[in-house]
Amino acid sequence: MINASLLATLEAGLAEMQLQIAADKREKLVAYVLLIHKWNMVHNLTAVRDPLEMVTLHLLDSLSVLPHIQKADGAEAKYLLDVGAGAGLPSIPLAICLPELQVTAIDSVQKKASFMRQAKGELGLTNFHVEAGRVEALKKDHLFDVIISRAFSEIGLFIKLTRHLLAQDGQWLAMKGVQPDAELADLKALQLDIQVTKSLPLHVAGLHAERHLVFLHPPIFTK
Repeated sequence: MINASLLATLEAGLAEMQLQIAADKREKLVAYVLLIHKWNMVHNLTAVRDPLEMVTLHLLDSLSVLPHIQKADGAEAKYLLDVGAGAGLPSIPLAICLPELQVTAIDSVQKKASFMRQAKGELGLTNFHVEAGRVEALKKDHLFDVIISRAFSEIGLFIKLTRHLLAQDGQWLAMKGVQPDAELADLKALQLDIQVTKSLPLHVAGLHAERHLVFLHPPIFTK
């Protein structure tokens, strides 16, 4: 059965990545992949068509950042914003695995926002919130401890468009493929007074390509 194959692939990947996730959450992650697959046949949410590939390229790739979801000082994060979330990546896997974290996802494409709202309902994600529109126009009654992007833009633009939403002790997390040296160099050219904390290579089980996570924070904050 496809569910058993997806679950086995997910569990093997989590074990390789040394991520411990409860059985009910693993099942919900698989249900999420099946929901993407169902919508993909009509709405073309993602370029990945095979559910087994989605486990690697969507779930495990998103969950590779799980150990790093925290404030800039290492304190527990309460609010996370996923910019250009698309089908809810990485926000929905993070919301499933971190139920105490309030996760907001924003995308300017209405069909993707509609899918995320459907996923929220079907998966029972009370800690997951969806916004449709452009992030530079987003206004909330709280700031975010973590602002993350997986496939939104270059780092400089990502920071410029979201700076008004980041808490002073928060941090940006930019998910990238190869080490983005050129993008980091452009931060100075753009006169963005932002501190780059570090850039870590990420291991994604089953993925034979580079992945990096870049940590950035506002200039006033110091550890």
